[in-house]
Amino acid sequence: MMKFADLIDEHAEELAALDTIDAGKLFGEGKAGISQSANMLRYYAGAADKIHGEVLKMSREFHAYTLREPIGVVGHIIPWNFPTSMFLGKVSPALAAGCTMVVKPAEQTPLSALYYAHLSKLAGIPDGVLNVVTGFGPTAGAAISSHMDIDAVSFTGSTEVGREVIQAAAKSNLKTLSLELGGKSPLIIFDDADLDKAAELALLGILYNKGEVCVASSRVFVQEGIYDEFVKKLLEKKKSWTVGDPFDPKVRQGPQIDKKQFDKILSYIEHGKREGATLLTGGKPLGHNKGYYIEPTFFTDVKEDMLIAKDEIFGPVMSLMKFKTIDEAIKKANNTTYGLAAGVMTKDLNVANTVSRSIRAGIIWINCYFAFDRDLPFGGYKMSGFGRDFGLDALYKYLQVKSVVTPIFNSPWL
Repeated sequence: MMKFADLIDEHAEELAALDTIDAGKLFGEGKAGISQSANMLRYYAGAADKIHGEVLKMSREFHAYTLREPIGVVGHIIPWNFPTSMFLGKVSPALAAGCTMVVKPAEQTPLSALYYAHLSKLAGIPDGVLNVVTGFGPTAGAAISSHMDIDAVSFTGSTEVGREVIQAAAKSNLKTLSLELGGKSPLIIFDDADLDKAAELALLGILYNKGEVCVASSRVFVQEGIYDEFVKKLLEKKKSWTVGDPFDPKVRQGPQIDKKQFDKILSYIEHGKREGATLLTGGKPLGHNKGYYIEPTFFTDVKEDMLIAKDEIFGPVMSLMKFKTIDEAIKKANNTTYGLAAGVMTKDLNVANTVSRSIRAGIIWINCYFAFDRDLPFGGYKMSGFGRDFGLDALYKYLQVKSVVTPIFNSPWL
């Protein structure tokens, strides 16, 4: 695994280029992300020889202990928005646990996954341990989810497809599942927040990776007293946000993944206008019909029952809403079927603590956003799924606990 990580670092340029070509990801950020993902592999390599059970205190004349054993064959079904971090975030803990695996990359972004499989072979990972199978969801993905010899599936993608994975697992061999699904994450900005930082994080939270992020802060709630000033700062900062060629180091936002996603985002923008939201800025394609580029798009006067406030758009579309009190902010933040992430901007520790404990989501960022780490478990509440990626929680989901018991006779103590 350490050798595999070294090879990834050596080939970061090619891997980043593949993800930029496939997914429209920014090349410079992609290279940095690949280095972080190689460190994810090293993190789990360090855990591989520290997997152990416990000796148990029995109430009768028995000696007992537990073993943590590999769960078996794992199916990984990964999405197109983060091909590298999703690949290594799932493969690394499964390898450390001693599992074999079949990885199905998204049909839109298969190239880097194939390259990682090639590098794993060069690193000495035995044949048959890490297998990459390209294909479409209804065929290759369905085959993994329903296969009688696959013991567990880790899936990241839409809630709709997550339901299908659950059904396939139930109808086949009751394989264990870990699902990281959709999100409609709130960013709550209180009137004591650092407004410059809040505007920067709000912008980053919805425009990073062109909004194709499961934890994008697509619902921004701003306390009434600072709302107008916040909107001014947001529009000012947006002026320096450049959309264009993802290989250009000055560009902050590349093209959407494909025409289907491009059309879906534009359709939601039209929904927002029809339902009565005010289009503050953006809303149109860019690039003179060349490439799937969309302007950063912000709506005001958004009501909670509008489609743009309820559905995961997966694009650079922000819904801005006001609130008066902390209780109202919590209620609005939780008014969603999803529960993946949330952000809180405040200088008041009591407010931060109350809100972070009140929002039903898997990760809460206080005065920061997108603060991921290899040691930080990540996953959802509600219809955002269950199970965790990253951290030791991810390692344990690829392990079974076995209890072993033997009689112990004439022992002076139990």
